[in-house]
Amino acid sequence: MYPGAHAAARPDHPAIVMAETGETLTYAQLDEHANRASNVFRDIGLQPGDHIAFCLENNVNFLALCWGAIYAGVIYTAMSSRLTTEEMAYIIDNCGAKVFITSPHKAAQAAELLEQMPNVELRLSMGGPLEGYDSYEEAIANASPEPLKNRVAGRDMLYSSGTTGRPKGVLPSTEPAPLEQGDSSVATLGALLFGFSEDSRYLSPAPLYHAAPLRFNLGIQTTGGTSYVMEKFDPEAYLRFLQDYQITVSQVVPTMFVRMLKLDDAVREQYDVSSLQACIHAAAPCPVDVKHKMIDWWGPIIHEYYAGTEGNGFVYCNSEQWLAHPGTVGVAVTGIIHIMSEEGQELPVGEEGTIYFESDAQFEYHGDPEKTASSRLANGWSTLGDVGRVDDDGFLYLTDRKAYMIITGGVNVYPQETEDVLTMHPKVIDVAVFGVPNDDFGEEVKAVVQPAEMPADDAAAAALARELIAYTKEHLADVKCPRSVDFREELPRHPTGKLYKRLLKDEYWAAAGRSI
Repeated sequence: MYPGAHAAARPDHPAIVMAETGETLTYAQLDEHANRASNVFRDIGLQPGDHIAFCLENNVNFLALCWGAIYAGVIYTAMSSRLTTEEMAYIIDNCGAKVFITSPHKAAQAAELLEQMPNVELRLSMGGPLEGYDSYEEAIANASPEPLKNRVAGRDMLYSSGTTGRPKGVLPSTEPAPLEQGDSSVATLGALLFGFSEDSRYLSPAPLYHAAPLRFNLGIQTTGGTSYVMEKFDPEAYLRFLQDYQITVSQVVPTMFVRMLKLDDAVREQYDVSSLQACIHAAAPCPVDVKHKMIDWWGPIIHEYYAGTEGNGFVYCNSEQWLAHPGTVGVAVTGIIHIMSEEGQELPVGEEGTIYFESDAQFEYHGDPEKTASSRLANGWSTLGDVGRVDDDGFLYLTDRKAYMIITGGVNVYPQETEDVLTMHPKVIDVAVFGVPNDDFGEEVKAVVQPAEMPADDAAAAALARELIAYTKEHLADVKCPRSVDFREELPRHPTGKLYKRLLKDEYWAAAGRSI
């Protein structure tokens, strides 16, 4: 169902609530906003299949804009607010956007973009004035609230986060459908696995422009529940909102678990989170010790899945399955998993290789047939570029992305294992492990750490580095342990949980006068 159907049945039921302020859109208001937005797009000539793009912070109208695009049948691209102007201009041009919407939060880049998006026909600012942009609010107010006729459902075309290269637009290869029959796969999965219903209260702590938060929030509204949206994640505020709004379901990333676990016990214990029936996590591997601690704290309500924007497969496990197979990301719910060698041969149970899905779901990387082809085998199986293995029961375990593998002295090292160990050290907030040049071994293992407290001087930094290296040697083979540790105030981690390890690795290789 779409919001208009719920508006007819429960017009005053809250659809979207901003968690910090309580600002709310009911289903009647959401449906009217979406109708007006769809008329804004149609009035300037956009037809089903045309593209729009936007770069916005979390706000009460973000999802209403998405529904407006869906009502109009257009393809919409939500862009990360962390992108550079160059990256934004590239995506706007690459997706063929005819409308671009941003906000005063992006004022400097909005000004720089004015001369870099010649194909954009309408520029709008949401939440305040911007020179060179019309007011989004005025455009909505002046548009008709009447539904368009013969509506075809629009859809997203989101871009990969660019952790290993330039972002690529991912467009599912599906035929357009009437609005009433639009994609409800997330809502269906949510109902089956996580208990989505019209009474669900879903807490969303991540940026809405990312695939999982965006699609799960739209899935909740397809179901008729209420989305409670945080402007940004804060560990204690998240616990407070769970309690105060009596949240029933939420989705997080593992770094959020880590930050909550590192709160003082007295802080964690003062919040009652017993209303929570399902907490879902994905986006990055979760250290085994972290997940054990979360299940001990919240009970067996932790759910995990592995999937990509590409939608070529969906792997899932609940807490009971995970406890029986610690470290797994689950079994395939959609698609069939195949583990393949570099030579394209299927590997037996227990051996590590590239993960492929055999699936009817098809996708393409927009404007990049070479990348699309590189993600496929001749038989049509497709990969997200991750490495893993399956056990005798068919449970999948992720090793790491192929692009992050370190080859040191002829030995393959996947840094995720080292990162998982260092994450549990009490003096570590965040960590990135990758390979740097070594004249004798080709590469050596480097760790860059965000410490709980920055060392006061070089001597303190050297002492902490020795402590962390010794800690890894207590848990891992020597070849997997960092040869050196550097410290940063903050790592380039995306709010969605993904680490921009490529940026760090490029920096170190360039400093060594080497290319990757």
